[in-house]
Amino acid sequence: CSKRVFKKTSGNGQLTLYLGKRDYVDHIDSVDPVEGLLKIDPADLGDRKVWIQLACAFRYGREDLDVIGLSFRKDIWIQHIQLYPDAGHKPTLTEMHDTLLKKAGGQGHPFTFNIPTNLPCSVTLQPGPDDKGKACGVDFEVKAYLAQSADDPDEKIDKKDTCRLVIRKIQFSFMMSDKPVFLEASLDKEIYYHGDPIPVTVKIKNETNKVVKKIKVTVDQTTDVVLYSADKYTKNVLCEEFGETVEGNANFEKTLPITPLLANNKEKRGLSLDGRLKDEDTNLASTTIIRGGMDKEMLGILVSYKIKVNLVVSGGGLLGGLTNAAEIDVTVELPLTLMHPKPKGIPTFSSI
Repeated sequence: CSKRVFKKTSGNGQLTLYLGKRDYVDHIDSVDPVEGLLKIDPADLGDRKVWIQLACAFRYGREDLDVIGLSFRKDIWIQHIQLYPDAGHKPTLTEMHDTLLKKAGGQGHPFTFNIPTNLPCSVTLQPGPDDKGKACGVDFEVKAYLAQSADDPDEKIDKKDTCRLVIRKIQFSFMMSDKPVFLEASLDKEIYYHGDPIPVTVKIKNETNKVVKKIKVTVDQTTDVVLYSADKYTKNVLCEEFGETVEGNANFEKTLPITPLLANNKEKRGLSLDGRLKDEDTNLASTTIIRGGMDKEMLGILVSYKIKVNLVVSGGGLLGGLTNAAEIDVTVELPLTLMHPKPKGIPTFSSI
């Protein structure tokens, strides 16, 4: 039977990107290599070169926010490879490359990217029914394009000279088994107000003979003191364990509510709080919103939050209960924005 191939062609028809899969597994100590092929029509390239890049980015706003000066995308990691003219990228050809070469025919240029193990897994925040554009979260994208240089901010690249495919980095736990544990976590909106419950939807597909013993949800606050030093530190502001078990070869889906509160963290020194007046009570610091063009040092202290969902998996195995001495964790992370609601009486402006 023929293998499925994912394909995207640029608007000018000169570039066609081929990938054999869209999901790449993080095995803790290594990540599946991204093996692909770019078909190039060299006619009418002029002095432009052909580049292929893999980028991991954090998208924390919609593209339409750009009109009010908000930055909506931050590259976490990026790698470029020049494919034409030949610049010496000679990957070891694999069965996947051979399959793609047969699909593409002539003019195919194979490539391989190796994803570092320290990058986050793909995460998407579930959009609301009226939200438009790309969803918030962490994504990976393979992009081919025509340009004179790989990454010159002054060089404008026409949309018709590019083609791209979004891929996913996902984390399983194999644990002496050739079957995985799938873990997915999502939030139902972008912003949460201080004191409101945060519903974290957790989906688990356990294809192993192991047992998910419990689900642990934590919220970390990261404070970056940028005014006078590069001091950055992280404090845990919530840690809850849910006694949900998922047997081997079973599925699970449930929304777990959490509420990070200052009231539960009164004894923790060094937490960032919203400014306080005299002895009035306050709350955990709100997430710092960075607008495009702003000098970070002028903000003094940057505050951000992330949610971690962690599965503790053990038991089963080739030797039954004797193999559960070492529990194995499966973890995903979600960015979290904590803010105050807009006070009543302040008008809301919308664009036409």
